[in-house]
Formats: sequence, structure tokens, C-alpha cells
Amino acid sequence: MSKRDPCLFFGDILEAIERIEEYTANYEFEDFVRDRKTVDAVLRNLEVIGEAARYVPEEIKEQHADVPWKRIIGLRNVVIHHYFGVDLNIVWTIVRLQLPDLKKSVEKIVEELC
Repeated sequence: MSKRDPCLFFGDILEAIERIEEYTANYEFEDFVRDRKTVDAVLRNLEVIGEAARYVPEEIKEQHADVPWKRIIGLRNVVIHHYFGVDLNIVWTIVRLQLPDLKKSVEKIVEELC
């Protein structure tokens, strides 16, 4: 386990989410898939989110079991190990439907702990 302050990992998660929001702000799915740089940037930041989530202490994960920690970490593994097999439809769904909820959850955790 990392000796890094858990609040720093939450900061990493929030920063990566905000970058993804910025990169995709005015995009529809069709725009997203045509823009390889944005796809690459989004995938990289999803990796960061998953990597930071990996290092959140188990105690905090248990206290915030509503956050799908295993799915977040699993996505990071898929992005890193199966880059060419990543389904951009799924990525877009995550960006538009799941990241906003994750952001709210992490902001709440930061308010409580940091």
C-alpha cells in the first residue's frame, strides 16, 4: 500500500475527471470517435482514475461501498492491457453517464476526509 496521503489520490481522480470533461465538453459520440487525440487523452485519464483508485485504502473503499471501486480499477486494466480492443461506445457511456456520479462521490469523500 502506498504511503501517499489518500487525499492526493482523490485529487488525482478529480483532476482526471475534469480533464475528461474539458476534452469532451462540446462533443457528441461521433465527434469523439473521429478525434483520435481526444480518444487517447480520455483513455489516458481513465487509466489515471483507475490507478489512483487502486491505491485508495481498503478502509475508505469499505466506508464508501457505493463507489464501484473494482469496476473503476478493472476499466484501467482493460485500457492498459487491451488498448486496441477498447469499445468506444462503452467509454463514451462511462464519460457521459458514470463519471458525473463518480465525481460527486469523490467530492463528498474529499469533504469528509481531506
